Amino acid sequence: MMLATRTGLLALFVLGVASPAIARDEAPKAVTVKELARTTTSWDGVDLPRYPQGTPEITILKYTIPGNTILPWHRHPVINAGYMLSGRLKVVTRTGETLQLSAGETITETVHTWHQGINEHPEPVEILVFYAGAVGEELVEKEE
Repeated sequence: MMLATRTGLLALFVLGVASPAIARDEAPKAVTVKELARTTTSWDGVDLPRYPQGTPEITILKYTIPGNTILPWHRHPVINAGYMLSGRLKVVTRTGETLQLSAGETITETVHTWHQGINEHPEPVEILVFYAGAVGEELVEKEE
C-alpha cells in the first residue's frame, strides 16, 4: 500500500500536477527549433569529405580569441562547424578567400585548407566549434 501511494505521488509530480513550476492557469510553453546550418560544403564552397574510418568521436570546444589577435595559419583534418557566441571574426584562406562572421552566425569550416582567423576588434570573440572526427585523430594542424 505504501508503494502504491509513493508511485501515485511520483506520477502526480512527473505530470506536473504537484509541481509549483506550472500554474493551473498557465499554458504550457512550446519548444521551438531553429535550424542554424545544414550543408554539404564548407564556407568556401568545397564539398565536405567523407567521415574518417575508426571509432567516431565528437568534440565540442569553446574558443575565446582576444581582441586584436591573428591566429596562426592552421588547417583541420576533420569536418567541423562553429557557432559565434560573441564578437566578430574574419577567416582568410591562403588563396585570399575571406569570410566575415558575427555573433549568432555559423561557419562550416574548411577541411585540409590552410586558413587563419583574425579578430580585428578590441572585444574578444567566443565561438563554439563542433568537430566530427575519430578517436586519436588530431583536430587542428598548425603550420610550423
